[in-house]
Order: sequence, then structure tokens, then C-alpha cells
Amino acid sequence: MKTVAGRTDRVVVVGAGLAGLSAALHLAGRGRSVVVLERDPGPGGRAGRVDLDGYHLDTGPTVLTMPAILGDAFAAVGADLAAHLRLTRLEPAYTARFADGSVLPVHTDAERMTDVVRDFAGPAEAAGYRRLRDWLTRLYRAEFDRFVAANFDSPLGLLTPDLARLVALGGFRRLDPRIGAFLSDERLKRVFTFQALYAGESPMRALALYAVISYMDTVGGVYFPEGGMAAVPQAMAKAAAEAGVEFRFGTAVSALERRGPRITALHTDNGSRIEADAVVLTTEPHESYRLLGRTPRRPVQLRAAPSALVLHAGGPAEPALGHHTISFGNGWASTFRELITDGRRMSDPSLLITRPTATDPSLAPPGRDLYSILAPVPNLDRGPRDWDADAQPYAEEILDHVRARLLPGFTPETSYVLSPADWQRRGLVAGTPFSYAHSFVQTGPFRPRNLPPGTENVVLAGGGTVPGVGVPTVLLSGRLAADRITGGHRTTTTTLDLAAEGSR
Repeated sequence: MKTVAGRTDRVVVVGAGLAGLSAALHLAGRGRSVVVLERDPGPGGRAGRVDLDGYHLDTGPTVLTMPAILGDAFAAVGADLAAHLRLTRLEPAYTARFADGSVLPVHTDAERMTDVVRDFAGPAEAAGYRRLRDWLTRLYRAEFDRFVAANFDSPLGLLTPDLARLVALGGFRRLDPRIGAFLSDERLKRVFTFQALYAGESPMRALALYAVISYMDTVGGVYFPEGGMAAVPQAMAKAAAEAGVEFRFGTAVSALERRGPRITALHTDNGSRIEADAVVLTTEPHESYRLLGRTPRRPVQLRAAPSALVLHAGGPAEPALGHHTISFGNGWASTFRELITDGRRMSDPSLLITRPTATDPSLAPPGRDLYSILAPVPNLDRGPRDWDADAQPYAEEILDHVRARLLPGFTPETSYVLSPADWQRRGLVAGTPFSYAHSFVQTGPFRPRNLPPGTENVVLAGGGTVPGVGVPTVLLSGRLAADRITGGHRTTTTTLDLAAEGSR
């Protein structure tokens, strides 16, 4: 593994999102002096928080899986995750609701889920689910530590016996037919393939190795932190500060000072000059390369993942819904074609509805519930439109679908909408919070590298580089950046920990 050359005693991390905080914790735990620069008033980045009329809105991710990775970041500085953050394992992980009126609670306990699938679709599908679960677990064990939680210096790094195991498991086939080898019920297939959208692909085109995302939630489990998802970066920042990490909030980086191939200092918009032996940039790759004065060399332009419109709505309590609900429309292949190929909004939308107050009522005023309704939409490269004008009407349209399917008569007393225009103003590529899609040529060693060429002492982290998009992988990107700087690499405990969790 290539590492940063020369002295690395003082490291400056740009960005206090999940990737930057993970990098800071791992670096501090390895004896580095760490300064974190963040343009916002506090930590979080995309995992942000808006307080509105007594409601506490998570403006970023709503799903937390693989907490052992988060625990590794705390443990790097000798801290205990449980002492900083209270996590509740959701049961069921989520509930799938289909256009035909059928409902499937998705449990992570093997026996319970087998019984549910048997009642839902019959004994043959229940047996198929058990075989699928076994395959997902073997895929995860073959893939995670060697291909997800590892740095690559070139595609040749793939050529190991682990690759042969991944090929034998069908990891490089297409996701939809691979899941279809275990399940024939189209509704069940959706439950185990919709996660491809997290990777910016349709199940019909995504590689089967991305079934590892399905493992994370349907086997490993889904969790929720007390205080909402924004409590995660808050807790990480607190642990980092207690370990000696210096934070400078409200400080944006305007330029990098270079001496030959090395960055020697960072200049900020408030006139500060901060010296550095090494730098971790968690900005979007295009912004990182702009600061570096470099242009990435790729034969084909990177393709962004679809974006999302998110409606946060608060109103009278409605206990009919659990924490996470996936509401599937009739359309399926057409939905992905519209979003990814045609650049059009979904004609029959599938939606993720999160009710965080089902687990933590303190996130809303007494007697009230908070909902986060996520509707995938095309990114601004594929489907440009004036979202400043269109966001509110489309949010109303999405709310009408939710009323018709799940919450008849629901009238929000407060609402807050985020659209691709908002993501674009945050500097996110193509107005999407999901960065670059995980096509084959944008996966693993083919994804933008975390060691940018032409600079000796800068490492990238975040969803736009390796290993990719999602809370667990973004946290891993911070650890991988620390590995590039310190040269240290220890085997993670996540595989054994989560395999044990998933079998309970």
C-alpha cells in the first residue's frame, strides 16, 4: 500500500462530516496532531440538523447500519461508542408496503423472517430466503475486509484468491437475476434489490456484489441513535476533541500553498494560514481537484448517481407507521429507467418514509410526529430543471401519494423541503447527495483514488472516493485515508462482529 511520503506529524483535515471525523479520530489515535477545518458552524456535513418549530430534522442520512465501524472510530482514541451514543436496533428494520396492498415487515432475525416470508409468499420462498441469507453472509465475508475496507494502489490489487471466491459466489453477475436465483416472488425480490439505488444503479444493471448493502440492513441490522442521526457527528466530534483534535468551525479553505509536490499550508477565507505536514480533503472530488490545481485523468467522464427530493413534515401523531417504511409503486424497471436513463421524475413513485419519532419522540413536540419522505429524482446532469420553482409543487405531489397510500388526511403543521438545487448550492456534484454512481468502472480501484496524482501528501476521503457512498463506507473512507498517512493497517473487527449480530 502506497503511503504519504515524508513527515506526517501535523495533519489538517478539511471537513467535519462523517469522513473527516472518522479520519480525525483514527489519526489522533495514531499519535498525529490533527486540526479539522469546517465551513459550517458545527460538525455534521451532510449529516446535518435543522430545528424548526420544535421539530428536530435530520437533513442527511436516516439509516444507520454496521455500527461496529463507527465503534472502531471511537476505539481508535480509546473511547467507547456506548458511552457517547445510545443506539436502538430497529425491529423490524423496516416495513415494505406494495401497490397491491400487501405488507412485509423485514426482520433481521433469521427464524422470525423465515416465518414472515412463509406467511407472505409460501414455503418455497421461505426456503429461498434462507438460501439467500446464507449467500449474502458468504458474499459479505468474501468481499468486505478485502475489497471494501481496503486501499488499492491499482486494479492489479484485485488479483488475489479472494477475488476467485467473489467470482465463484457470482459477485460480478447482475444483481436482479442473482437474487432471482433464490426468490421468484417479485415483491420479495424488490426488498433485496432496491438497495442498488443507494449505489446509483438499477438492480438490472448493478453488480451482484452490491448485495452486500442488502446484507448490511437485512442481516446486520438497522439502528437509530438517540437524538437523531445528527447525534452521530456530534458524538464523534466530542470524542475527537477530548482526544486533542482541534476544531475550527466557520472556516472555509480558499487555497492550498504548495512547495513542489507537497502542500505546506492551507489558506482560509478568514485570512488564516495553517501549516500542515499532510492534508485530508473530504470535499467533493471536483472541489478537491480544484484546490489542488489538477484535473483528474479519466477516459470517460464520471457519472453521478440519482438525486432526491426530501420532504420533512411534522404534524399530529400517527402511530400506524413504524420507523422506516418503503412504499413501492407498481412500476419497477420503469422507475429506474426514468430516473437514470431518461432523466425524468418517477411516474409511479417508490418512496422511503422515515418516522424517527417512532423511536425517539423527543424529536418532535409532545403529541406530534416527524416524517422524512424521500423521493428519488434525476440528478441535474441527467435531468436539469428549475428545482427552486418545482420543489414545493413536487413535494405536494409526493405528499398526496403518501396520503393515498399510508396517511389519509395527514396535514402537516410544519414542513421543510430539500431538493437538488439545495444539494447543488452545497457544492455536491450534479445536485446529488449520493455522489458518483457505483457502476463497474466507478467501483473499487476504478473509483476516484484517495491518493490524487501530482501531490505527495494529500489524501481524499468521503463518498466520492473509495470505498463509496453510504454511512458505513464514508466512515471507512476516513480510516482508509488515515492508513494512507500513517502506513498503519489493522484488521477490522466488523466482519466477525456483524456476522455474529446477524445470526441472532
